[in-house]
Order: sequence, then structure tokens, then C-alpha cells
Amino acid sequence: MARTVALDLAVGLVAASLAFDLRFGDVTPYNQVYLVLSGLLPLALLLALAVNRAYERRLMFVGTDEYQRVLGAGIAVTATVAVGSYSLDIDLARGYVVIALPVATAACIVTRFLNRKALHAARRRGECLRRVVVAGHELAVVGLTRQLRRERYHGLDVVGACLPPRHDGQVGDLTVYGTFDDVARAVAQAGADTVIVLTCPEFDGESLRRLAWQLERDDIDLIVANNLIDVAGARTTIRPVDGLPMLHVEHPTLSGARRVAKAVFDRVGAGLLLLAFAPVLAAVALAVRLDSKGPVLFRQTRVGRYGREFQIYKFRTMHVDAERRLAEIRHLNEQDGVLFKMRDDPRITRVGKYLRRFSLDELPQLFNVFGGTMSLVGPRPPLQSEVAAYPRDARRRLAVRPGMTGLWQVSGRSDLPWEEAVRLDLRYVENWSLSLDLVILLRTLTAVWRGAGAY
Repeated sequence: MARTVALDLAVGLVAASLAFDLRFGDVTPYNQVYLVLSGLLPLALLLALAVNRAYERRLMFVGTDEYQRVLGAGIAVTATVAVGSYSLDIDLARGYVVIALPVATAACIVTRFLNRKALHAARRRGECLRRVVVAGHELAVVGLTRQLRRERYHGLDVVGACLPPRHDGQVGDLTVYGTFDDVARAVAQAGADTVIVLTCPEFDGESLRRLAWQLERDDIDLIVANNLIDVAGARTTIRPVDGLPMLHVEHPTLSGARRVAKAVFDRVGAGLLLLAFAPVLAAVALAVRLDSKGPVLFRQTRVGRYGREFQIYKFRTMHVDAERRLAEIRHLNEQDGVLFKMRDDPRITRVGKYLRRFSLDELPQLFNVFGGTMSLVGPRPPLQSEVAAYPRDARRRLAVRPGMTGLWQVSGRSDLPWEEAVRLDLRYVENWSLSLDLVILLRTLTAVWRGAGAY
């Protein structure tokens, strides 16, 4: 948090200095007042961020709310300066304002993103973690523990559990500290600073209230995890009815103006990326052609939105007889679902290994995005055989266009179990937003660089 505040102050000062230098250059008696404004801008930015709750701990370091609040603070400062200068008839240099405030806002978002990545890296090393005791039934505790250990960037390290009465005393490799009545004692024994309560009939309103009072004395955080785990906070609101808090869940946005905005964003973004990557596309095409016999592009039928089939384009990474040889190695499948994945697949060409390592084989999918059959961000485009094996709930993935990247890619790609990949795709469909797309695109850059699950 201290580093975040320091970075925000530094960003405000750099943006103000840059605006002064570009707009005025040398210091003169006329523009000395802007030196004072340049000194006040970092403080004004810090105040706007604080008022807009951009330093609220529960919103920071995970999710998109932090970036949205930074953007809101930047807009608020800009609006305040515009309205104030107009109302008070202050002759303010528009060039200075146009440079300083947008640069400060954009740079603040970028530095917070980098700061977040540094924190996530520390958490993956086992640092900056909060010690957590989980209270719930065995299977639910095991499921949550597995998820938090896989997604270490949340910073929650499960160190123990409290189970209902008549439990068998075993819950994976966790230490069981007793029953639900022993949660406060378990926190002291485990040296924990957070308690997560999972949904179960034993925890009613009175039980949770008493537990909250017990934990309040030692300033222990209490988190209640309900069954709406894949519903984003933006879709939920608490509406009290005669003192009873009612959780209202909005329907996901699958059509309308926001979807039109996403389509425009996809096509404009794909067009710009095609222009930017044109030299890379040409170089990869030449490498594929020289490496092995066969076409440069690999075409395959995939299932898109509403179950419509389309041709997906990739750079060829396998030998031309790959499909015929699949039957010979199918028993070596390392996936637990309907997909076939193998780390050292003998059908992959020499160039293909490097293309898959850095996801360069997927660049031709930009033509799919530009043509409207895919999106930059979305669920993974499934094969016909996969869709045929879908359980009923998984067909919800087909409510939106498939994407070049998505939550499945930034969370581990081929290293994920098939059921987990489906769950992530469903989470995306239910909680889509343009800001979430931007965050996933940024996370894709780091996922591709690490190369985790790319085979």
C-alpha cells in the first residue's frame, strides 16, 4: 500500500513536469503559477484517488475495480478543473491540462498494474500471504483450498480448517483445529489473520454474528463465501427487507449496446494488431514453409456463438499426418476431459514447438476476429467432438463468441483440468465487461511470456 501511494505521487509529479515542459518549456514570470500547480497536482490526484476509494484494501491488487476507480478519479479531477476554471473565469492553459491529467491517469493505471504484478510474483514465492482458517464441510474446504493454492495471487494461504461435528478429522493435508465452535481458538493456534466461512446449514445469522464479535476483538478478517462464487460483485446488490439483507443478482449482459461496443472493440483491435504484426506474420509463415512439408495455415472446424460452425486459422505446428497418427498416441493423453493434450507430442514440428511456446501459432486468428466469428477475449473455441460431450451447463459457453484468449489462458492453459477450464469459461460468460477484457488482455502478455501450459 505504501508503494502504491508513493507511485501515485511520483506519477502525478512526472505528469505535471512533462505537461509544463511540453507546453511552456522555459520558466518565465508568466508561467510561474503553473510551477505551483505542478506541485499541487500530485496531491490533488492523491486526494481524488482517496475520495474515490482507490485505496480501499478489499478492492486492490485483484479484479478490475481498482482500475475503474483510478479512471473515475482522473475523470473527476479533469471535470473539477474544467468546471472550476469556467465558473471562476480563470484563464487556464488548456494544453497543460490536456497533457497533465490524461497522462497522470493512464500512468497511474499502468504503475498500479506493474505494482500488482510485483505483489503477485511475491505471493507465488510464498511471501505477502495472509494465513487463513476455513470453516465448512470437508469437500467444500478441499475445493476452496485447491483453488486458492492454484491462484496464489489472491494472497490467501489456507493453514487450517474447522469442520462440522462428527467429522472424520481428515481434510487433505490441512490441520483440523476442531468444530465450528472452535474457530476463534483455531485462529490463535494457527497464527491466522483471516477466517473464511463456507456456506453450510450450521452457520446461520446468529452463529455468524457471534463469530464476528469474537474475531472483532483481535481484528481478524471474516470472509463469507457463498455458493454464488462465479457471480461478479457488480451483478450483486444487497437490498434490506425489514432488516433482512436480500442478495439481488442481476442477469448477465449478453446483448445490447455493450455487446455492440465489444464487437467494435474487437474488430478495430484486430485490424490494428494485424497491421502491427504483419512483419511477424510474414516471418512465421516463411519459417513454417521452410521447416516441413505442408500448408502454412492449419484450418479446422470449430463451434462458435449459438453453436454455429466456422473455420479457425492457425499457423501449422504439426506434421501433415498428425490426425492419422493421433490414434497411435491417444492412450498417452495427459488431459482428464474430452481434449487431447501431451507435453512432448511427437507430431509437433521443430518450429511448431517455439510457435506454441509463445502462442505465435494463434496470430492468424486475428483474421477470425476481424471477420466476426471470434472475439479477442472469450471462451476457448471448442471442437465439434467437445461440444457433443458437453454436459448441459457447459453449453452456456456458446452464448458468446469464442476468444483468442480468456480466463482459461491466463490461468494456466493446458495445465488446467478440463472441468476447471469449463468453469472459467462459464465465469467469463456470466461476468463479462469491457474492463474485464482489458485486464485479461494485459494478463495474457505475462501468461505468454511465462509460457505456462503452452504445449
